[in-house]
Amino acid sequence: MPDEQRPQRRGGVRPSAVVSAVGRIADECSTHLGRPLEVLDLGGGTGGVAVPLAEAGHHVTVVDPSPDALASLARRAREAGIEGRVTAVQGDGDSLGSVLAGRHVDLACCHGTLEFVDDPAATLHAIAEALGEGGVLSLLVSGRLSVVFAKAIAGEFGQARAALVDPSGRWGSTDPLPRRFDVEQLESLLADAGFTDVRVRGTNILGHLVPASLIDSEADRVALAELDELLVSGPGREFLRTLGSALHVVARRD
Repeated sequence: MPDEQRPQRRGGVRPSAVVSAVGRIADECSTHLGRPLEVLDLGGGTGGVAVPLAEAGHHVTVVDPSPDALASLARRAREAGIEGRVTAVQGDGDSLGSVLAGRHVDLACCHGTLEFVDDPAATLHAIAEALGEGGVLSLLVSGRLSVVFAKAIAGEFGQARAALVDPSGRWGSTDPLPRRFDVEQLESLLADAGFTDVRVRGTNILGHLVPASLIDSEADRVALAELDELLVSGPGREFLRTLGSALHVVARRD
């Protein structure tokens, strides 16, 4: 998940809760359409989302600028016996028109990528154009408020303030992430790109605040994930969605 501790281009291992959520979205869309889906995974890297979707029977086109990541994806697809349902293309948001060549997709995933693109608004517009009418977007981005709380709890008050007031949500010049997002920012960007029915859910609300030394086992990780789920699912707790270290957005194209 994207956070201030990871200097990689994208957010590393994607949280299983998000992958599961995307799987449920795909199942619902596929049932409605009566066929497997055409899926775009922009910045999908080594296939953390693409491989499970292809294993479920959907065809996934992964567009990513890293040839090494795409090579790893190809190996995973071969090993899983799904190479016929995964297409790997080197590129970025600017190349979606040529990659899809006029085709539209039913589901687009953009996870841990919008933080790094040159122009988030342009990328969302490109994704909207790639989606067919009624198509669904799954977007995962780093949340601003999570790093503010994490820095404050760590006693790094100057960095916490910087992350709060900086337009890009960065805590300083050495922050490895180019930008983080607020819920209001996301809703505005998505509305401008033509998306409706925007739902935002925070993920890993407590996980990035609890010291790793206190998480000793898989049972601890499961208990923490269940507590996160309870926090965001209870009535009157909608504000907690803003505190996740990542914000998972599901939206529909008009």
